[in-house]
Amino acid sequence: MKAAAKPLGLYVHIPFCKRKCAYCDFYSLAGQEGRMDAYTAALCAHLAETAPFAAGHLVDTVYFGGGTPTYLGAKRLAEILKVIKKRYHLAKDAEITLEANPDSAADPKALRSLRKAGFDRISLGMQSACDTQLQAIGRLHTASQTVAAVEAARKAKFQNLSLDLIYGLPGQTLEQWRLDLSAAVALEPEHLSCYGLKVEEGTPFYSRRETLDLPGDDLQADMYLWTVDFLQEQGYVQYEISNFAKPGFASRHNLKYWTLQEYAGFGPGAHSDFGGVRYAYARDLEGYIQGVAGHMPMLSESERIPPLDRDTEWVMLSLRTAQGLDLRTFESRFRRRARCFLPFLESCRQAGYAVEEEPGRWHLTPRGFLVSNQIIGGLLDALAEDKRRRAEATARGDFRVDLD
Repeated sequence: MKAAAKPLGLYVHIPFCKRKCAYCDFYSLAGQEGRMDAYTAALCAHLAETAPFAAGHLVDTVYFGGGTPTYLGAKRLAEILKVIKKRYHLAKDAEITLEANPDSAADPKALRSLRKAGFDRISLGMQSACDTQLQAIGRLHTASQTVAAVEAARKAKFQNLSLDLIYGLPGQTLEQWRLDLSAAVALEPEHLSCYGLKVEEGTPFYSRRETLDLPGDDLQADMYLWTVDFLQEQGYVQYEISNFAKPGFASRHNLKYWTLQEYAGFGPGAHSDFGGVRYAYARDLEGYIQGVAGHMPMLSESERIPPLDRDTEWVMLSLRTAQGLDLRTFESRFRRRARCFLPFLESCRQAGYAVEEEPGRWHLTPRGFLVSNQIIGGLLDALAEDKRRRAEATARGDFRVDLD
C-alpha cells in the first residue's frame, strides 16, 4: 500500500516595501523596484530546484508574506504561484494566502486576477482604524483605504479575509483600541490577528523608545483581555495567543508553525523546518539572487534536530495554542514521562493561569497567555530537572527512575 503523502507548507518571502514602518523588524527593503524581475526569476528557479526534495509531500498551504507581497504586482505573483502549481503536488483544497497592505490592494481588477491565479486567502495589514495613529507608526495607508481594500477583496470573490491589528501603540488608550477593533469587526473578516506592539532592536521605534509614550504593562493587559472577551462575543474563536477566527477559518499555514509540521521557506530571511532540518536564508537580497544562480543560496543558520530532541520546542509551541499541552501526546511522541510537569501546572491552575480541560490536556487561560513566557520557562525548568535526574540515575546504573 502506498504511503500517504506528508503535508507540507510553503512560505514565499517578498522583501519589497514602498517604505519601512517604524516598528517593523522583518527583512524588507524600500527603493528596490528595479530588482523585482531578477528576484522573481530567482524565486521561480529556487522553487523549481527544490521541488524534487518535496516529491513525497502534499503541499496543502502556501503563504506569500513580506514585506508587501502585493507591491510585487499581480503578474509576478501569479508567475511564482504558477511554478508552485506546476512543480509541486498541490492539494485541491490548498490554503493559498497573500499578505497585502491596504494601499496596494484596492484594485478589484488586480485582485480578481490574483484570485483567478489561485490565491484564496488575503491578509490585510490594517493595524489601526485611526489615521493619526497610522501616520505615527509609519503606515502609508489610511483607514478609508482599508475599507476600500476589503470591498475590493470581496468583489474579487475572496471569501477568506484576515485583518492584522496592533494594540499598545504610542499614546493609545483602551477606548481607542476598542474603537479600532470594533471597526475591524464591522468589516466582517473571517480571521483577526491582534498583536501587542513590541519595540524591536534595530527599528526606528527602538531608537526613540524613551519618548514613545507607550501604554504600560497593565494597560496592555487590559487591552488584551478585553480583546479576548469582545471577539468571543462576536463569534471569533481564539485558537492561538494572538489569533482569532470564525469557525473553520483558522490559518492552516500558521498552525503548521505551532504544531511542528513541516514547512519550506524561500527568499532572504525565510525560515524552514523541512526534512528534520531547521534552516534560514541570509537577510540579503542580492546574496539570495546570486546564490540561487550559483545553486547555493546563503544560509544564516542550519541545524538538524532529532525528533526526540524537540520536546522543549513542542512544549513552548503547544502552550501558544488554545489546544494546549496534551501530556499523553507528549509521552507517546517523546518517550518520556510527563509527570514532571504536574506540580507546576497545578500551581498555574490555582493561580488561574491554566485549566485541565480534560484528563491530561492543559491549556492556558487568557490571563495565563499574558504571562506565557514565565509559564513556559517554569515547565522547561521542570523538564530540564527531570532530564538531569534521569541522566544521573542512568550513570549510577539505577534504572528504577524510569518507573517514576
